[in-house]
Amino acid sequence: MAFEPEALPGRVVVWDIGKTLAKLSLWDAHGRLLAQRSRTHPQREHAGLRVLDVEGIERRAVEVLREFAQSGPVAALVPVAHGAAAALLRGDALAHPVLDYEDGIPETVRRDYESRRDAFAHSGSPRLPDGLNLGAQLFRLQRMQAVPFDDPSLRIVPWPQFWAWRLCGVAASEVSSLGCHSDLWNPYESQPSALARTQGWATRLAPLRRAGDVLGTLSPEWAERTGLSPALAVHCGVHDSNAALYGARGFAEIGDGEATVLSTGTWFVAMRSVTPATLAQLSLDEARDCLINVDVDGRPVPSARFMGGREIERLARIDLPEIQHAMLDALPRVVADQALALPTWAHGVGPYPRAHGRWIAQPRDAAGIAATVALYAALVSDVLLEQIGSRAS
Repeated sequence: MAFEPEALPGRVVVWDIGKTLAKLSLWDAHGRLLAQRSRTHPQREHAGLRVLDVEGIERRAVEVLREFAQSGPVAALVPVAHGAAAALLRGDALAHPVLDYEDGIPETVRRDYESRRDAFAHSGSPRLPDGLNLGAQLFRLQRMQAVPFDDPSLRIVPWPQFWAWRLCGVAASEVSSLGCHSDLWNPYESQPSALARTQGWATRLAPLRRAGDVLGTLSPEWAERTGLSPALAVHCGVHDSNAALYGARGFAEIGDGEATVLSTGTWFVAMRSVTPATLAQLSLDEARDCLINVDVDGRPVPSARFMGGREIERLARIDLPEIQHAMLDALPRVVADQALALPTWAHGVGPYPRAHGRWIAQPRDAAGIAATVALYAALVSDVLLEQIGSRAS
């Protein structure tokens, strides 16, 4: 391993727990990346349910944080994580393993849940398959009586804030995760949804804090395990796509004006910053995976998405250095041959949720396939921009 010798005090760790990878990155006080380590998530099960690998994520984090600590002082840590996940806490422990949103919801439970959830016009949350609506996960656990939701000590903590809690012991909620197609938040009134209130979940939500708030300092347990300073500041944390939006707004060309950011990863998410007047004029199609996200300031953000990273992974490796130049060279050829990958390769989501992916004039070579897959991702991304009304200034 190698760290820049000029690394300064004031370094920050960003802990990014995505759906496919967990990444820890170390940054110096000038915003320069010093080191990054990642880990792929294996699939886990508990009592017949698909759950997230909390223990494995934590073990790997301890190893990497110990490595980072050996290179010099670290001043702060910011957790960033995907949506549609939350931890249920009782005291100092999980009340139940954290559910994986790709686990299917039994149809009888699904129908009952669908009859209770808020309309899209109020929640900005489209009806999504499996557990992609966080409320569906909570409803399932409630129906199973797997968690005592009537216990006043129970706390519902979004996925980024769960990791902040593990590090410093302070439980919190944050709007960018609560407002991420969860069915739990009304983005227009900045309060829990009617569903969250009637089901009793609103009173179980951990106290609301801002993404940048320092919740506390590193616990003695984590300081001992990692070698990091117990004075390290643990920030509340943020939903991953909203972190990308917030970072983009730091550029003067974007700021608080009208702009669209395309966040990529397991999901490609197009997020459009708009004025309230523009928002009122938009008509989003919830049946095509359009939604209203909520930014770190609680403002509604028209969004559209597809599972771009997952689909690319299934079709071809386009990220390998040895394929990059060959892929670009092959692009004119595949366009001339009218080669196309057609949606959808992650069924049930995206702008064509009921379509089944297929090839037209599939290339026979790796470079041609990679070029066609990259073109596919670009074309679907363009559809996302159309869905949310993005336009050149």
